[in-house]
Amino acid sequence: MFPDGNYGLGSDEISTGTSIMAVEFDQGVVIAADSRTTSGPYIANRVTDKLTPIHDHIYCCRSGSAADTQAIADIVAANVELDGVQMGGLPLVKKAAEIFRGYCYSYRDSLSAGIIVAGWDPKEGGQVFTIPLGGMLVRQPFSIGGSGSTYIYGHVDATFKKNMSREDCVKFCSNSLALAMNRDGSSGGVIRIAIIDKNGVERRALLGEEIPRFYEG
Repeated sequence: MFPDGNYGLGSDEISTGTSIMAVEFDQGVVIAADSRTTSGPYIANRVTDKLTPIHDHIYCCRSGSAADTQAIADIVAANVELDGVQMGGLPLVKKAAEIFRGYCYSYRDSLSAGIIVAGWDPKEGGQVFTIPLGGMLVRQPFSIGGSGSTYIYGHVDATFKKNMSREDCVKFCSNSLALAMNRDGSSGGVIRIAIIDKNGVERRALLGEEIPRFYEG
């Protein structure tokens, strides 16, 4: 059944087949993701942290190839750190997103990487930028990505409201990811959340019974 003797694992790239999202609120952003990493039909890691710090107030959510997205995030983090030193202050979220866009576009034929960049800076406050496959860059009030996102476009369009509070955004992300994880076989595990504002980053995790439950028929 598995002639390579590797139970099918060798034939598939380790993937963050995933559900990720971010949303702006008046004083910052909320980002969230599931925690399942897959290799073909197998779950390679059920507690992956897909919320990757780029700087003190800037994070990214990764979807696509785990190797590609980790490599890009490491390179961008080094660039952003240098930019912050040169500026003598907090780097801009938009600048970090533009660096991501540069790499994703330049190597678009070689990389499998969909990135959401979110964070806070003194100039623009909370911001969410989307870099899908191919290297486009666009700022949005909220963004969803990954294989699980295809199941929840209707939900987020119907539920999102402008000027939501911090906790409303947390609930919006929690419910959306719970629905995506319920339908998408490549998403699952726990829900990791980061709230980023001028005071820094607050991390949360929803485990087991804490994850919202919906109809599962």
